[in-house]
Amino acid sequence: MLILDARQIRQRTTYGRVAEAIADLLRSDSPPVAPPRQVIPLPSGGAMLVMPVADEQCAVVKTVTVHLENARSGRPAIQGQVLVLHARSGTSLALLDGPAITALRTAAVSLLAARTWGIPEGPLLMIGAGQQAQAHLEALTEGLPPRDIWCSSVRPESMNALVAWGDERGLRIRLAADLGQVVRDAAVIVTATTSKSPVIPDVVRDDVLVLAVGAFRPDMQEIPPSLVERSTIVVDDLAGARHEAGDLLQARVDWNTVLTLRELVQSGAPAHGPRLFKSVGHAFWDLAAAKLCLSPAARPL
Repeated sequence: MLILDARQIRQRTTYGRVAEAIADLLRSDSPPVAPPRQVIPLPSGGAMLVMPVADEQCAVVKTVTVHLENARSGRPAIQGQVLVLHARSGTSLALLDGPAITALRTAAVSLLAARTWGIPEGPLLMIGAGQQAQAHLEALTEGLPPRDIWCSSVRPESMNALVAWGDERGLRIRLAADLGQVVRDAAVIVTATTSKSPVIPDVVRDDVLVLAVGAFRPDMQEIPPSLVERSTIVVDDLAGARHEAGDLLQARVDWNTVLTLRELVQSGAPAHGPRLFKSVGHAFWDLAAAKLCLSPAARPL
């Protein structure tokens, strides 16, 4: 059985390839089968998430644990694995690093939404400085034209670490000391936090694209309700968003007005006014990323 860690996973594919694989999946007339993800409470406010999915070639089960308090002791907040099985024989094919697959496919989904919906010229603002922030900066700088990059985080040590990480990769990331002004100028805003209150003020450009990938529980919130109310909204998974997207639930969004990523890919979506893409995750995206890592073409790049 093949075992891949985070470094090996990133060597085997790109965000653009995963985005294309997800787009192909969304256009397919024979989508994979995936039941709703199971969430099991754990001690100390933790949770275990189990996400199975299968198509004609592979059966995939991702199991991750979330312990947000782990940051205080220097342990990862998210840990887990992705098991890949042969769909017809049940043979175990691979064991993949769970957080790495999650970061890869989440950023790829955001890249797909951004490419499909279109992005105006202007700076990129990253709110948050963790693994998802790094993955999104990699994906968006890999797949979009160059632009100024700003960052804001409530944890100065994490923000400084992100700037240093960017320096190592030739990315100049500047600290957003005046967050309000940077929000006013930003063409793209990515929010990747576990905040329970809005992390940006509602002073955005009329043509802004907001990629909201944090706030994965109903009690979490990154986007001001006033901005949610006046935005065109696309979600990666409608069923999941109705149960988990705190930004939309707390804004009491009219779900009849919310579009899906499938609709965006197949038919497009309005591009006037603020645009909000809310990602809550789906096992389909894990399947697409895992299969690319195992494909014959997936040799270290």
